[in-house]
Amino acid sequence: MNGNYKIISKFIKDISGETADIETYLYVKDYISKYQLNIEINSKPLKEQIIEVNTLLKFHDTSKSKKKSHFEMTYTSVIKLNEEIKDKKILQKIILCDVQKEIYPELEKALLNLLHTSGYPNIKFEKKVDFDELYNKQFN
Repeated sequence: MNGNYKIISKFIKDISGETADIETYLYVKDYISKYQLNIEINSKPLKEQIIEVNTLLKFHDTSKSKKKSHFEMTYTSVIKLNEEIKDKKILQKIILCDVQKEIYPELEKALLNLLHTSGYPNIKFEKKVDFDELYNKQFN
């Protein structure tokens, strides 16, 4: 817990790995290094000072290829805000940056586990997500 919020619950809300057939699997195995990780974050208030934060990770092929696998996970965090948090900018930073930095190691581990058990054991995410940088690009 930091001074502004506390994560009171977190869990995998939805997880999916789809590969249509063996031909697609063999094709993807050769080209999965070209896949990209996308992150979407949304939130909704549940009750006074409690917010549901949903982080959606998509690991997918952005090319025009017909042979694709699709991997997606929604990870939900329920946070309780400190009573003093009223400023919208502080709230945005908590949801889009602070909570994400705290939960991301678990998200990455769960998504990599999905990929590894889907038959892609050598996948790693070399580049770490810098939530501070992403937040600053979007809001500064």
